[in-house]
Amino acid sequence: MLKAAIILAALLNLLCFCLFALDKRRARRGQRRISEKTLHLATLPGAALGAWAAILLLHHKNRKPAFWGVTLLLTLVQGAGFYAAALPHLRAQG
Repeated sequence: MLKAAIILAALLNLLCFCLFALDKRRARRGQRRISEKTLHLATLPGAALGAWAAILLLHHKNRKPAFWGVTLLLTLVQGAGFYAAALPHLRAQG
């Protein structure tokens, strides 16, 4: 079960990173962009690491404090959710 969750998380983060990369590519080419709402929705299901990787490595949306704020909020919510999900397992071990 844990391996499946790790694989799913890795795939979600990779997809989120790729979506950010696609938007960055479209921005450079002057094409139709992916909305910030869509980028945040891609970040929502546990893909905050992929979003941060794209922001920091691709320098995408790095000049938008509001975007960073929402991404940080989503990261904190995900961290709390992962902690809550792991808590029963941590208590059972010790």
